[in-house]
Amino acid sequence: MSSLTVTPVAGRIGAEISGVRLGGDLPAGVVAEIRLALLTHKAVFFRGQDHLDEQGQVAFAGLLGELTTAHPTVPSLGGRSHILDLDYSGGQKVDRWHTDVTFVDRPPLASVLRAVQVPEVGGDTLWANTVTAYEHLPAELRELLDRLRAVHTNQFDYARVAFADDPERAREYAEVFASTVFETEHPVVRVHPETGERSILLGDFAKRLVGLSSEASASLIRLVQEQVTQVENTVRWRWAPGDVAVWDNRATQHRVVHDFGDRPRRLHRVTVAGDVPVGVDGRPSTVLTGDAAAYSPVAA
Repeated sequence: MSSLTVTPVAGRIGAEISGVRLGGDLPAGVVAEIRLALLTHKAVFFRGQDHLDEQGQVAFAGLLGELTTAHPTVPSLGGRSHILDLDYSGGQKVDRWHTDVTFVDRPPLASVLRAVQVPEVGGDTLWANTVTAYEHLPAELRELLDRLRAVHTNQFDYARVAFADDPERAREYAEVFASTVFETEHPVVRVHPETGERSILLGDFAKRLVGLSSEASASLIRLVQEQVTQVENTVRWRWAPGDVAVWDNRATQHRVVHDFGDRPRRLHRVTVAGDVPVGVDGRPSTVLTGDAAAYSPVAA
């Protein structure tokens, strides 16, 4: 009998899992339970994993699937190819709702995020359930979105840089982030490869809808994003050192709450390779610019 306890922490997304010490030596049955909880709740959280170091985090993430490199363009932590160092100290902001790495044709399946240093208050992370967001749209709007495709890119919006707290640092980050340009055309609604659920695939990397004017495209993306981020579709996690969060990147968006000023906030992320999204019509995503093969294999 399993010792895991899965406790929902919000009505539509998120659950805390207790009774497990994370690492690369978990039995297959426990891993299967964690995966089931992830598919059910979209984001799962583990408290008190203070024993976990970089090696243990990578080993645990590897139980969920084949791993990607840290990021298509941002360097990994100290040459350790799987770990992306998310250091928000000094006021750096990544405060827009997004699904990770949708500018490539094989966005991640999941991410494993471990709190290394977090402020005593502030710096929470929000996740949104893009499945329930889709399900609560009017039927007519769902039918329209089922037919649409969107272009996602990592090309940076430099208009934001001028309004950053530290424009020079923001510009340096933007130049690294877009050092290799990727563009991919994704279905706006993807079919989840494991659950069969339909989820909205947009977020901050989605720049335009194919076949629509720029004004209509921007208005429709804004309308749908407002639905995705309605509070009913979200969960908010208050970090403590040693916490670990895992989310299904195929069914969520997320963002940081930047209410912690210049206090240190540092987390390490390890990413599980994903598949190529497929729309309701059976059409897969298509590459427009860039080759992500060095970043991620295509998950079966």
